Amino acid sequence: MEIKDLTLNSSLPPAWWRPLIIILLVLGIFFRLANLDRKIYWRDEALTSLQISGYTIAEATQGLADGRELSIADLQKYQNINSERNLFNTVKALAIETPEHPPVYYAIARLWAERFGTSQTAMRSLPAILSLFVFPCLYWLCLELFASPAVAWVAIALVAVSPFHVLYAQEAREYSFWTATTLLASAALLRAMRLNTAKSWTIYTLSLALALYSYLFSVFVAIGHGIYAIVSERFQFNKKSINYLLSAIAGTLLFLPWIIVLIINLPALHKSMAWINYRFTISELIWRWIFNINRIFIDWNYGWSFRTPFPYLIIISNLLLVGYALYFLCRHTPPRIWVFVLSLSGVILLALVLPDLIIGGGRSKVQRYLIPFYLGIQIAVAYLLATKITSVSVSSNQKKIWQLVTAVIISGGVLSCALSSQASVWWHKSDTKDIPQIVQTTKKAKRPLIVSDALITNLLSLSHQLDPKVKFQLFTNSEAVKIAAGYSDVFLFAPSPELQKKIEKDRKLELVRDTNRLWRIEN
Repeated sequence: MEIKDLTLNSSLPPAWWRPLIIILLVLGIFFRLANLDRKIYWRDEALTSLQISGYTIAEATQGLADGRELSIADLQKYQNINSERNLFNTVKALAIETPEHPPVYYAIARLWAERFGTSQTAMRSLPAILSLFVFPCLYWLCLELFASPAVAWVAIALVAVSPFHVLYAQEAREYSFWTATTLLASAALLRAMRLNTAKSWTIYTLSLALALYSYLFSVFVAIGHGIYAIVSERFQFNKKSINYLLSAIAGTLLFLPWIIVLIINLPALHKSMAWINYRFTISELIWRWIFNINRIFIDWNYGWSFRTPFPYLIIISNLLLVGYALYFLCRHTPPRIWVFVLSLSGVILLALVLPDLIIGGGRSKVQRYLIPFYLGIQIAVAYLLATKITSVSVSSNQKKIWQLVTAVIISGGVLSCALSSQASVWWHKSDTKDIPQIVQTTKKAKRPLIVSDALITNLLSLSHQLDPKVKFQLFTNSEAVKIAAGYSDVFLFAPSPELQKKIEKDRKLELVRDTNRLWRIEN
């Protein structure tokens, strides 16, 4: 393929861009650290607090769901660290119930909680701070790829105000940490391929192991690295390819202890990930893929149906931009660049999309699983924008058009982050959208009681939001239900069909307005 010369005009962005990029970086940091206590602390975050406290779901269920009357403090016992449970218990809880989550982030979170506490703000401040390491890692990766600070700074500007990255930087889970380690391992690989020294390959080995320990899907990143290394060396078994192979094997061996944990606890892994087997139609999957790609640039939390054509215009424009950026990257860069970007993005995309299409499931609709794919897209778009704005071969009129395109994308991202920073519920926690109304309803009651047999993590999540006067009665067996007396208002939260049917035999249930999980039980 002939590569047209599109040499960048300067090794740095235009002078007028530099203050803007600094402002965007500051805004990105601000959005990551602002209002950390505003959004609902949803069930996955409650699971994080449960596990770093050293408890399993089974232990919390056994300790709480026995029919006795409970206070908020009783539930919060399983959200706060104590001297009875240590770091070993945290790792054990991960291993036996959710082995798809390796322990490094949770070990850090445990140590963080011991120092700063387990409030929502404290638990979310750790991933927010870890997300800041994305910026230097992204800068390094773009320098290794393009040898252009201009592309690197544009990429940082895009990621800084990306509503997707900001959302997951504020969630008490490992996804912002995974983003940083993915970029770190990728940059380390390119450096090792360029220098081919023992030190550079050692750095890659350690960074690959760190990525694997940050999230299990780093396996797909490692496969992408392998494809890149093989293709870049033109399938030759030379010294560089041997060094890569040895380094990759060493990084995998460092991850071997957790591989053994995964093998031993395969039933737990299948149970924990069973929810992804829910079947979606092809049209539902495609629609979700389109939405998710759009959300890495602009996310105003609109739903699945629109009253005006404006959201359609935004979505189509973003898809065209992404498609053109990938074409432009492949058309105007040497194979060592576009093969790397496509390997980083494509392996994990195919690994999640193909099973959904062949055997069914919803793996590919979960946006956080596809972080390496979205990073590849953002790098491609950054290269397109930086080149169109700074290349000496681009006319001044075209540069003005692409400056406008860049301004629209960045403005959309800033507005998206501003909107989400003020909201208590956003699309990635849509199953909690009725919690504000649940809180208000129970707050108005003089002496409220909530009866439930819901998943314990949903109840722990709810306990973070409610007034301390609210009491609970939790059950695991609907046949043993005996509702306590002496309460002004009794509510039923997220019941199983069996529990709901049991209560309806004796009492009337009324769904609370603007909720879909809370019923009022007539006394």
